Amino acid sequence: MDDANGAVPEQPKAGPGFEALLWDLFLRLMDVPGDRVEEEILDAQRRLCRALDLDRSTLWQVAPDDAGSLRITHMYDAEHDLLPSVSTDGSVMHGPAGEFLASGDSIPKHAESSDYFPWVTRRLLGGHTVAIAALDDLPAEAAADLAAFRRFGTRSTVAVPLQAHGAVLGCLSFASTRRARQWPGELITRFELVAQIFAKALARARTEEQLRTALDDLKRLRDQLQHDNVYLRNEVRERRNPSQIVGTSAALRRALALVDQVAPTAATVLLLGETGTGKERVAAAIHELSPRRSRPMVKVNCAAIPGTLIESELFGREKGAYTGALTRQAGRFDLANGSTIFLDEIGDLPLETQTKLLRVIEAREFERLGSPNPIHVDVRIIAATNTDLTLAVREGRFREDLFFRLNVFPITLPALRERPEDIPLLAMAIIDELSTSMGRQFDAISRASLLALQKYHWPGNIRELRNVVERAMITSGGSVLNIELPSTPVRRTGSASLSLKALEREHVLTVLQETGWRIRGPRGAAVTLGLPPTTLENRMKRLGIIRPNKKLP
Repeated sequence: MDDANGAVPEQPKAGPGFEALLWDLFLRLMDVPGDRVEEEILDAQRRLCRALDLDRSTLWQVAPDDAGSLRITHMYDAEHDLLPSVSTDGSVMHGPAGEFLASGDSIPKHAESSDYFPWVTRRLLGGHTVAIAALDDLPAEAAADLAAFRRFGTRSTVAVPLQAHGAVLGCLSFASTRRARQWPGELITRFELVAQIFAKALARARTEEQLRTALDDLKRLRDQLQHDNVYLRNEVRERRNPSQIVGTSAALRRALALVDQVAPTAATVLLLGETGTGKERVAAAIHELSPRRSRPMVKVNCAAIPGTLIESELFGREKGAYTGALTRQAGRFDLANGSTIFLDEIGDLPLETQTKLLRVIEAREFERLGSPNPIHVDVRIIAATNTDLTLAVREGRFREDLFFRLNVFPITLPALRERPEDIPLLAMAIIDELSTSMGRQFDAISRASLLALQKYHWPGNIRELRNVVERAMITSGGSVLNIELPSTPVRRTGSASLSLKALEREHVLTVLQETGWRIRGPRGAAVTLGLPPTTLENRMKRLGIIRPNKKLP
């Protein structure tokens, strides 16, 4: 077809030299590192234009913020004939885009194709090649495109889409500004081959860039994780008191403020809270902050000692006091004289022993089994329970007068779920504590594990957290600890209105059922609940939990 001046459009020559050029471009772009792809593409545009005596080559890529448009990223103009150059900051200068073109107006830098060539853009994004030998060949709906071609001095142009992995990444165009050109099918096929080479090189460069970014992000996250865990370790060291109570939450601070108030006195203290909330450590803190700290605190777990022996354990016995009492034995109150005695699980104390304990509190004296002689002692009592003593009093399982004597200064310890901000510090403290004995060192806890720890309900509180962390330290490899949480028992509808005792019974029963009613051993319910087996057996009796009989075959 004749151009606007009536001349027959020329055909670019694509001889053997051009085929050799294509092969060279293919080899270079397939092997070039990702950070040099931009430079090689611009050089390839220059060599192609020189080989075919074309005036301009432009590479457009899909805009990151607008998939419906293309944006100029590379441009070669024969009139300027600029080789790829590197700027002072190391970036590649992609030709004279945005500079004045003698054959027409300037093409704005980073111009978007839909603003100038809407019809051509739609064709290219649809995966179609556009070849225009003369501007008069454009259809009527391409009026905006025609105006833009004339504005930029284009006489003939061909544009082929860049496609990789089934997606259009952009387009590669070649143009003649001095005269009109024909675009034979053989040449268009070669341009499409070049476009494929460019598309694969760009796709590979993008992948490499994404990998570099991902590695940089991974390194940043790793450094941040190490920083966070170093901070946690420092916080653990700074926040620990002599009894290794770890935490900075408001709920824990309120409880520790009460500890500071009562510790210097001789007042009896009643520690309240769910199982595993750290009542023994708080009792140790009260003792260590008291004038009695020069002597060791004596500990008694009232639920772990059978009812027939608890009186002898607390108050001692004379030789021959009962069958099997072959020697005289001092009781725990004897050992605690001038110090502190910690009575854990006080709610499990038998009623007859409660009477003798009341006398110790009121008169500061007791008798050994088998002896009528009173023994005077100076003992501070700290009691602890995870049960509702007021309910036990109403049910006749606990003496009301003893409750009033013990409840002089009650301190309620928060459950772990009420202080989630303390969980990272506690977990790191447990790791530091167990690392030496286990011979395992961990630099950090994974961020996902920390988030999961803070979202978990923790029915077993700190004792359960310790078991979970210890198990993870055994099973995890590497220097970053990944913690797998146990499954949380599903509560029945309406369980929020149950009493504390009913909730405790429900939880213990659920764990027993999940472990096949196995109490002892590494897979037993006692390990899961964080309790000694004897304590669990006593608690089952108190909660009225009876193992069902096995069905006969």
